[in-house]
Amino acid sequence: MHYDTKIVDRQVGRNAELFAQAISELETPEQRYPYLRILISIIEQAHPEWNQAPQKDRQIAFLVGQMSDHSMDDDEVAEVVRVRDEERGYFYE
Repeated sequence: MHYDTKIVDRQVGRNAELFAQAISELETPEQRYPYLRILISIIEQAHPEWNQAPQKDRQIAFLVGQMSDHSMDDDEVAEVVRVRDEERGYFYE
């Protein structure tokens, strides 16, 4: 299969990038939320070194923005990252 663009992050992969683009086409944050959680999980598995990064929420939001051709709101993605981390006992200051 041939694509016109290069993969944004080879560790995360083309399928995750296509997934991010599909998520960005959903209309409301409520519709995007469960799929963003899955995408964030995929990114965390591909980049375990980011788990202890002080700006992890912003790093992941920036990457998702790149993967979705900047059609997804960084603040929305960062909030989902923070919610997932808080559920696991990690808190942001």
